[in-house]
Amino acid sequence: MKFLQFSVLPFLIVILSLNGATLAHPYGDFLHCLSLRISNSSTISKVIYTQNNPSYSSVLNASIQNTRFSTPTTPKPYAIITPRKTSHVQSTIYYSKNHGFQLRIRSGGHDVEGVSYVSQVPFVILDLVNFQAVKVDTKNEVVWVQSGATTGELYYGIASKTQTLDFPAGICHTIGIGGHLSGGGFGILGRKYGLAADHIIDAKLIDANGRILNRKSMGEDLFWAIRGGGGNTFGVILAWKIKLVPVPPVVTVFTVNKNLEQNATKIFHRWQYIAHKLPNDLFTAVWIMKVNSSQVGKKTVQAGFRGMFLGGVDELIPLIQHEFPELGLAKENCTQMNWVQSILYFGGLPIQPVEILLNRNALPRSSLKAKTDFVKEPIPETGIEGFMNMFLEEEADFAITMIEAFGGKMDEIQENELPYPHRAGILFESTYIVQWTNEEDAGTYINWIRRLYSYMASYVSKSPREAYYNYKDLDLGTNNVNGYTSYEQASVWGLKYFKNNFKRLVQIKTMIDPMNLFRNE
Repeated sequence: MKFLQFSVLPFLIVILSLNGATLAHPYGDFLHCLSLRISNSSTISKVIYTQNNPSYSSVLNASIQNTRFSTPTTPKPYAIITPRKTSHVQSTIYYSKNHGFQLRIRSGGHDVEGVSYVSQVPFVILDLVNFQAVKVDTKNEVVWVQSGATTGELYYGIASKTQTLDFPAGICHTIGIGGHLSGGGFGILGRKYGLAADHIIDAKLIDANGRILNRKSMGEDLFWAIRGGGGNTFGVILAWKIKLVPVPPVVTVFTVNKNLEQNATKIFHRWQYIAHKLPNDLFTAVWIMKVNSSQVGKKTVQAGFRGMFLGGVDELIPLIQHEFPELGLAKENCTQMNWVQSILYFGGLPIQPVEILLNRNALPRSSLKAKTDFVKEPIPETGIEGFMNMFLEEEADFAITMIEAFGGKMDEIQENELPYPHRAGILFESTYIVQWTNEEDAGTYINWIRRLYSYMASYVSKSPREAYYNYKDLDLGTNNVNGYTSYEQASVWGLKYFKNNFKRLVQIKTMIDPMNLFRNE
């Protein structure tokens, strides 16, 4: 590979201090060589953070969204590299490979299993936080967005230029674009337009050999793989070119909460038969959680029926009254707004000011465990009752299940169109999340969500039991930490995430990264 020529810095000796003694460290050569590729000493201090650097901890923790992986016992990287130029990324890849370090690539830090910033073997983090440019072209209805940008920064960039173009990504505004797009990306426009990945039209990727590739030079196989197959498996994706979609200037959102005493079970049972058949302009979801009961000192379970309609309230109300009268939707449950405000609404944020989309620390962080399911047949009432009752258990105080209706555009796309296979025939996706504050109690809460997941086995997709890659779940299986992992072993988890697309992904991985530089669990 060819690198840009840099001025040579004075020899940099990297040492660690241990109990007052100086100790040469095996990664010193790595850092020395990498430093020689960076143009000046002032840049080095903003790009390379070693464990001796006073800013090391703050840089490491800046985008760790799951505090389960920021404990004193969590393995830490030997260094964090925050590149400011493409050449910095190339150099990091080159020297990680030559010095035997595993490379973890982080964009927003939302990996629920910490895979983007934790490893059980010696590793460095390549943090794309400085690659966050958003360039909107409303004339051609496209955007170039770098992987280190968040969805909130993308939405803000679009909204600052137009109120009638949008992008069909997720509702959490602090998610990094790099991970979100490369895993699929489902959001409140999913029934209308499909996944975020369905609207990627080009990308800029650096492979294991340091080559800079775009769609044409990488070829259609690799371009297919990074749109839902996990980009960090194939290289470092620096930027994406995405196609925007039209939206009306006014949309309508609503929330109707029903608890167990208000027939939440029966209403949710009915919703299963309706939601995937509603017009594509209407997205609905149900959020299940424990809440206070009207009886003092008691708890109940609430089903929050939420929706977003691409149109006005006067059109929405008669539609729901005709299709889903059991919900009892009234005008006071609805609010009209523009599309970018609907992102804030679903994200649990104030809809003004929209600048909050630029705040990467607007949401509280906690320790959590997540799992996902896809449902193809309506769950019987008895099954729903058992599911709801589990939320009355003590461990469910900070648990939620987010259930999102599919159908619409998702039914029209073949499951092999992209690596993300969960398309036609899916009624809804369920995302189970449990949170806790005391890390000593982690095992109790993780056991609860595993029991919940086990309970749901009879009611969800089978052979395989499908799972969403953007909510990685290492309970489903992992690669070997060191050494070879067979196709059969990897298929245990691979088929759940990708179904029959997994074999093609393996073939592309073998072609583009035969030495398996870009690897993780």
